[in-house]
Amino acid sequence: MNHGGYVWGSGDPSEWLDFSANLRPEGPAEWVRESLREALGKVRYYPDPEMKQARRGIALFLGVPEECVLPVSGGMAAIDLALQLDRGRVYTVPPTFGEYAARAAVHGRESAVWEGKCEPGDTLVICNPNNPTGKVRTREEMRSLRETLKAGGGKLAVDEAFIEFCPEYSLRGEPGPELVILGSFTKILGIPGVRLGYLCAAPETIDRLRRITLPWTPDAVAAEIATALPDHREQIASDREMNRQRRSRFGEQLRKLGAEVYPSQSNFLLADFGRDMTAAAEKLKEKKILVRTCGSFGLPGSFWRLAVKTEEENTRLIAGLEEILHVW
Repeated sequence: MNHGGYVWGSGDPSEWLDFSANLRPEGPAEWVRESLREALGKVRYYPDPEMKQARRGIALFLGVPEECVLPVSGGMAAIDLALQLDRGRVYTVPPTFGEYAARAAVHGRESAVWEGKCEPGDTLVICNPNNPTGKVRTREEMRSLRETLKAGGGKLAVDEAFIEFCPEYSLRGEPGPELVILGSFTKILGIPGVRLGYLCAAPETIDRLRRITLPWTPDAVAAEIATALPDHREQIASDREMNRQRRSRFGEQLRKLGAEVYPSQSNFLLADFGRDMTAAAEKLKEKKILVRTCGSFGLPGSFWRLAVKTEEENTRLIAGLEEILHVW
């Protein structure tokens, strides 16, 4: 399983309780739904190629100048664009999201594990908080990495797809020619079907990225949501706090089952059950419950990455697991 969220295998997608995709458990908030309705009146027109309103909305929400923001069609588009800026090696720190190396290969770039040094044209991609561990690097750690890349003539690309769950760790307010921030609103807003992401960088880098971006990106629906973002900071902050509370209780439930649960600052938990859980994942699938196994991250079969959902949904997973583990 390279990605979570595959609920299209059979039947109605809503039948599944999906712990494999890390999304707002309740689905899109009412203000997002209203934005979707508003967008319906605009889909008969080509989107603004300059994305002025979307750009302004994202910039206001992030607290950065508009010239430092480029709206794009989701986090994957941001990753793909960032990896087109240079031609050197792409470094990663495993375990992490496999698409960094995959997109690097598409663009003819060699991938390697980061060992602390680089050459001109190289890029280090760091996911912060990291996927699948949920671990966050402090600003001091990230600034140190940035200086290392700057000294070697490379770039630091920071994937902040989950940063809205701990925004105090973001580097988005510190642009420079050696730094590119990749972001997405998929997780915090619960809108994987609407592709809304961004890049945040120095103005000269944004200008370069705009020249290689496909026209009319993102579309009118995503742009409508982006425009409304600054008016809904309180709702997003409330969702963030609710996630923290749910994450803490869910972690305790998993520990009571004997799992080692890694500290997380995101909306998911990495759990090691100490034995191969491949069969258990299949048993849960029979109950219409999906979990994310971690083979694509290079981790053994004892690891699962589990989304933090509502109290009721988390308890349903725990009950299903208890039943399966008891039989074993």
